[in-house]
Amino acid sequence: MTDQNAELDAALERVVEAARAHLAAVKTAAGRIDDDDVWQAYVALNNASFAYDELLLDAYGEVTPWDVESIDPEEAEQRFGLGVDGADGDGTGDPYPQVVSVRQRRDYRVPSVAALVRAAEVARRGSVPEDEDPGAVESVGEAVLELLQAGDGSLAALDVPELEPLDGLLTVSEIAEPLDLDAFEDSDGDGPFAPREGDLLVGRLDEHPFLPDEEEDHAGHNH
Repeated sequence: MTDQNAELDAALERVVEAARAHLAAVKTAAGRIDDDDVWQAYVALNNASFAYDELLLDAYGEVTPWDVESIDPEEAEQRFGLGVDGADGDGTGDPYPQVVSVRQRRDYRVPSVAALVRAAEVARRGSVPEDEDPGAVESVGEAVLELLQAGDGSLAALDVPELEPLDGLLTVSEIAEPLDLDAFEDSDGDGPFAPREGDLLVGRLDEHPFLPDEEEDHAGHNH
């Protein structure tokens, strides 16, 4: 058992070293998503843990609490596009440079302009210091923009009683070049959304709102 014990000691040391390397990579990445070094360190830690577990089972019939399976590093590189230098397999960069563009349009009916403006003014007052005059909201467009700004640009900010959702759509396209905001004037609302040569429309999702009145109608039909 002396040789097996030596193998176990060496395998455990590899687990410890791999764990330290993984922690160092995680700290360096500082929360960065899909970091190549973190992934490679993870694979190394996983495989070192698997090897130690297998040796422990063979030598003593014991197991660790780590429920892991071996990961083929080459297969992982092909799957995630990672090479030894953190690029793709041949080190030349991503062979698929397309960008995915998601574009959405949603229309709303304004049942009461006064009510919408009041809601927007409340949102505006909450975003400026108390000693400053927030100013009046002067149009329905400005009111909607104010609600969006208060909601950090999320369309969920428009899920309010003062707006009645109408049909909308969402498109997903594969494009060659990402959006360059500096290429369009601030007043240009069409250019950034216009398809360009080479863009590929993957598909679109049509949105049909389910309104409270319709819910009552459906409930009535079900009885």
